[in-house]
Amino acid sequence: MEMTEPQVWTLIGVFAAVMIGAISLLLRQNDKIITSFRHEIAARFEGLEGKMDVRFDAMDRRLEELDKEVTNLATRFWRSQ
Repeated sequence: MEMTEPQVWTLIGVFAAVMIGAISLLLRQNDKIITSFRHEIAARFEGLEGKMDVRFDAMDRRLEELDKEVTNLATRFWRSQ
């Protein structure tokens, strides 16, 4: 079969059209999934907004205490030399 036959070019065209259609369909579905996922995450965070602030404040306090302890240990270690 040579590349000059019309059937070959028809098959190439059909294959290209199917591939472009499949890629378009997949991209559209992924876009819908990502958009719905974003809305779901945003809704969950809006519902937890007050609770999340309390949790972040508690974590901030713990990190500040840890920073003080590490600073004290570093001061002790470097002064001992």
